[in-house]
Amino acid sequence: MDFLSLALSTIAGAFSLLLLFKLSTKKLFNSSYPPAVGSIINEIINYRRLYDYHTDLCRNYRTYRLLYPWSSEIYTANPANIEYFLKTNFSNYEKGRSNYEIMSDFLGDGIFTVDGDKWRQQRKLASYEFSTKAVKDYSSHVFTKNAAALAHKVSEIAAPNKVIDMQELLMKSTLDTIFIIGFGVELSSLLGAEENGKAFAEAFNETNALIFWRYVDFLWKFKRFFNVGAEAKLKKSIQTIDELIYKVIHSKRKLISTQDHSNKADILSRFIALSEKEPEKITDKFLRDIIINFMTAGRDTTAVTLSWFLSMVCRNPQVEEKIVEEVRESVKQGNEEERVETIEEFANSLTDAAMDKMPYLHAALSETLRLYPAVPLDGKWCVSDDTLPDGFKLRKGDGILFPAYAMGRMTYLWGENAEEFRPERWLENGVFKHESPFKFTAFQGGLRMCLGREFAYRQMKITAAILLRFFRFRFKDENKKIKYRTMFTLHIDGGLQLLAFPR
Repeated sequence: MDFLSLALSTIAGAFSLLLLFKLSTKKLFNSSYPPAVGSIINEIINYRRLYDYHTDLCRNYRTYRLLYPWSSEIYTANPANIEYFLKTNFSNYEKGRSNYEIMSDFLGDGIFTVDGDKWRQQRKLASYEFSTKAVKDYSSHVFTKNAAALAHKVSEIAAPNKVIDMQELLMKSTLDTIFIIGFGVELSSLLGAEENGKAFAEAFNETNALIFWRYVDFLWKFKRFFNVGAEAKLKKSIQTIDELIYKVIHSKRKLISTQDHSNKADILSRFIALSEKEPEKITDKFLRDIIINFMTAGRDTTAVTLSWFLSMVCRNPQVEEKIVEEVRESVKQGNEEERVETIEEFANSLTDAAMDKMPYLHAALSETLRLYPAVPLDGKWCVSDDTLPDGFKLRKGDGILFPAYAMGRMTYLWGENAEEFRPERWLENGVFKHESPFKFTAFQGGLRMCLGREFAYRQMKITAAILLRFFRFRFKDENKKIKYRTMFTLHIDGGLQLLAFPR
């Protein structure tokens, strides 16, 4: 956290809110609007525990407001409200200009920042690419190969009392996977030395955190203009990322100029093939933005979910044993009693049919996402005055957000045992049962629902099955409390320090 910014932002925020209070007292206390229970100052003060702060508020209010200098931020844990602004009245809720200004230095004109025609064009292209059989088959092959490589890496490192940062290993594995599936290149061949790869990953993580800090930093534009403080760090991190991304694009274009890549399964090759038909639209900058958004969606979300999953398995050994038994049973061939021994043999046995026999693993991953959603807070901006299904009003320019992390802990949504890790809540007579995407919001819902949901589940199930089949994980320190780092995606602060024992 930038503590100079914290002090300056607090002063500026206090002044702005005092002015806002004087100008609009009637609106602040108008019962037509959600109750005002705090301000941006509260978010700054609680920044290190931001998602728990919203959890505290959600226990008392299903819909509430935090006051910002120029608008209100509406938070709702009401599934009816969420369905309304994500689906029913979708056209009245956008990512918004303010959101674009904050995120575009990093994500550019990618699918996570834009609205209107730009969003529809990318959504249509991405939807088609994700639905092709070639991409599905290719991705499954890469998931299996890279998960096996990860297991070998754990095996190499594992030793008595040897601590492994599994979050770091998972981040590297998912990044390698994204480069192969998305861009058709090996990350190691581009970066060379291991240290360069580490620098790139650190730059990506730092950018994620610093961009998110902008949402509560009143002075971020000032600091960006003068290139000081957090903004100077952010600029340097983005430069590190861009150097590699443009290297990928240029090397790929060079390959395609000498070879026919139109039928290649990797997504970048297919987008570059399209650029020959629409060169004015699909520029290098457009491809850069596509890549960054694709990496953000595919690398962080899967890796952090698997990290929290392993932490839950360590805390719940009875869940671990059920998963291991299910995984072993799912890959038996006919009546054979012998189980596959090598990592490669086991990985190759994880066919679609075998994965379909793992509802408990699927449930355990969903339960992880319920309590530790990869994107813990998300929302939109209101285009014109509106009224939510619960009767509360919004004004043009108000933010409307759903706190996914908090929602997973609400007893009024998930029952009295809401804060317990219970994969069984997702099963009915041994069959996985789906929840409304407006209650279980890990993949959003409506027209912006995550296109890579099935890909994410497949990759997570393959990786989890291989890791738990061959290793038993335990915490380095059983008494240490695991905390998150406040950023767009729910990273474990300080990594996940585990011991790995061959099974």
